[in-house]
Amino acid sequence: MRAIVIESEGAAPRLLEHADESLLSGDVELDVLASSVNFKDGMALAGKGIARAHPLIPGIDLVGRVTGSAGSAGSATERFSAGDLVLLNGDGIGESLHGGFATRARVRPDTLVRLPASLSPEHAAAIGTAGFTAMLAVLKLEDAGLTPDAGDILVTGASGGAGSIAVALLAGRGFRVLASTGRVEENGEYLRDLGAADVLDRRELSEEPGRPLQSQRFAGAIDGVGSTTLANILAQTAWGGTVAAYGLAQGPDLPTTVLPFILRGVALAGVNSVECPLPLRERAWEALARELDGDVLDSMTTSIGLSETIPYAQRILAGEVRGRTVVEVTQ
Repeated sequence: MRAIVIESEGAAPRLLEHADESLLSGDVELDVLASSVNFKDGMALAGKGIARAHPLIPGIDLVGRVTGSAGSAGSATERFSAGDLVLLNGDGIGESLHGGFATRARVRPDTLVRLPASLSPEHAAAIGTAGFTAMLAVLKLEDAGLTPDAGDILVTGASGGAGSIAVALLAGRGFRVLASTGRVEENGEYLRDLGAADVLDRRELSEEPGRPLQSQRFAGAIDGVGSTTLANILAQTAWGGTVAAYGLAQGPDLPTTVLPFILRGVALAGVNSVECPLPLRERAWEALARELDGDVLDSMTTSIGLSETIPYAQRILAGEVRGRTVVEVTQ
């Protein structure tokens, strides 16, 4: 088994060509076909508090082929047979359970999703947690009743993995999308190609908290930034709008008041991809397979080998990575 392993707290991750497969635990055995690099993976590889067990194989995404399963009659393992193509995001892998940065895995069956027939393993890995999170956020807006005629939808952190896919998904549904990024000149054309109607400099929202209620600009938003940015988004969301929040790139604080909620009826909807129940996982992945254009996905995707993944962590933490990055675990 080839794997990246964080052997102890504070230890630098290492790529092992012959890792001990007895490390693995879980009822469903897999050959890992591909994984991907997310911001959280960068944090884990850089020793920034994500790894909660040691030794640990990081990687919060995996796409694999079932090679065997063990469980009692009637258990969730009976859903899978050898040869089935499956995917898993979150559920503790890459944090407290061994994850996808390896050629083999053993996982819990409870949140394991069968790979949609129209998705290749490579495309599923490119979507990964970022795209899965983006679709969960889009579904929050859908379930709140937002339609394209409601007005502009803002996406923050738009050049990142989740943000890029959120822009493409919303544009594909007919929304007029405003994409916020810290590199307007560098990423403007890229975001417009994904479907953004306009590109905003993130400093418009991030520099300081404005008044609790500001001019109504957005019918809704998908935010991966938090802190002052999210406070300003809430203050600029129109009456009855919904903001789906999934990240804290700027910080976990929220310097706002109750005024957007009680005077404009704004809803703040949290998105948690890690503990998402299986029916919602399947709904999100079915929608991703149906809606996300493969050519658009390819245009935002880079591939690297497992041997390149450890140094790549610093790039993703520095905000130097645009779109999605697939990890080819055999390379």
